[in-house]
Amino acid sequence: MDQKLDLEREKKGAKPHTRIDKMLNTIERIGNKVPHPSIIFLILILLVVVLSHIFASIGAQATFETLNAETNNAEMTTMAVESLLSAEGIRFMFTSTVANFMSFNALGVTLVAMVGVGFAEEVGLISALIHKLVKVVPKAMMTSVLVFIGVLSSIASDAGYLVLIPLGAAVFYKVGRHPIAGLSAAFAGVSAGFGVNIIITPIDGMLTEILNEAVHTVNPTYTVDLVSNMFFSIASTVLVVIVCTLVNEKIIEPRLGVYKSDKDLFPEEDNADEAKGLRWALIGLLGLTAIIMMVTLPSGAPLRHAETGNIIGSTPFMDSLITIIMLVALVPSIFYGRAMGKIKSSLDVVNPIIKVFGNLSGMIFLLLIISQFIAYFNFTNLGTVLAVNAADFIEGLQMSGLALLLCFILLIAGLDIILVRAVPKFAILTPIFVPLLYQLGIAPEAVLAAYRVADSPINVITPLLPYFALIVTFAAKYDKKTDVGSIIALMLPHVIVLFITWVLLFIAFYVFKLPLGPGVGMYLS
Repeated sequence: MDQKLDLEREKKGAKPHTRIDKMLNTIERIGNKVPHPSIIFLILILLVVVLSHIFASIGAQATFETLNAETNNAEMTTMAVESLLSAEGIRFMFTSTVANFMSFNALGVTLVAMVGVGFAEEVGLISALIHKLVKVVPKAMMTSVLVFIGVLSSIASDAGYLVLIPLGAAVFYKVGRHPIAGLSAAFAGVSAGFGVNIIITPIDGMLTEILNEAVHTVNPTYTVDLVSNMFFSIASTVLVVIVCTLVNEKIIEPRLGVYKSDKDLFPEEDNADEAKGLRWALIGLLGLTAIIMMVTLPSGAPLRHAETGNIIGSTPFMDSLITIIMLVALVPSIFYGRAMGKIKSSLDVVNPIIKVFGNLSGMIFLLLIISQFIAYFNFTNLGTVLAVNAADFIEGLQMSGLALLLCFILLIAGLDIILVRAVPKFAILTPIFVPLLYQLGIAPEAVLAAYRVADSPINVITPLLPYFALIVTFAAKYDKKTDVGSIIALMLPHVIVLFITWVLLFIAFYVFKLPLGPGVGMYLS
């Protein structure tokens, strides 16, 4: 079977005879032999049911420190594994199906954002923007630009998954490069580099708040600032861009070969008409921007925090980013469509959106299954109990500060396969590691830096990532044979090389006592 894959890639101009290519071909072959992702998650649900009953029967539990929100005091909490075969577990499985699906964040984000993004693609605005982008960005810098924008996209939370990744594939397609390579570059920036940026992002605020709660259990006067990891984050962003660009161009793109398609997926409009459409799209965007600024910037504006007046942080503005992204795609697209003569009535707006949702039907079904799996897994407490017991084991080894930090990185990377979201893992493990490392003279900010290294790279190869199914869908547009194994094999080189180099960067900061942020180092002063 490996020889068959090699022959197929040779026909496309690929170079499949290196050891790395053969290894990735094997991973792809094995991965693509597994059943449809919906069947995989049904099997995982069955596995969670069985494991939850076994571990609940033997009394598996974990005790860890949490912060009481009412008293603001640290308290010890004991959490036991809950069986899904108990009366309460069976009741939960039968009564929570709709609630699990409706509360699944990835579903709402995807459907809302795709109203605008999907319509923009259907009406031709995405294609026009691709033509402009291709003319502006030099071909030699296309990969690095995509990775860099992907890293920056974390300022808008999950929007990069929905907008930039399909755009990356389309841009590569338009310049005659393999579109899956463009998808790979954008996916690496958006997901593998999610934990860092050159500016403060919403996730920084959440992680810093959790870190301060953990620090205050050992030193109530110690406060971690939002910019405490700024230098490390900027250095990490540069590293992510360089490493992912090199991996994409030296390993992934040569393996994929030349892409051939029977039809032009993004046909060009008449240049004069397209320029006119883009001008009207810009007018629509400027008008929308003015409205958003009116409801955001003035004192007491609706999208400011009602009490603090803040715009960034836990505020209405940040909570409305997905809605804003939908409007930013939808409104200019309507102006573009009108100018191009593609929108003449309200049906010309509604019908393309209906078509977009029709194309998402398979993914929606998959998200229904995934939402049940995640809800069941969270109900059992298996992830929390595993994380706390693993952390307790590492704590008992009595290692040096650097060794503990490296074990922390490996633990987070391993847990990222089953606990994908950044905030829950951090909330579970910081009350264990921060006090321990504090006693060894390691600054809490070092724990945050270590977490950034560990949390992001694995995202691109775990099918439990809520948007993983969407990535498979995007890739299948260009290669109908794309499946879970294809994406894992595609992204694995990014994970391995980025993880190793990122850990080395972290060690360099530790050994050479480089500042993590303004006035902040790895060690307590």
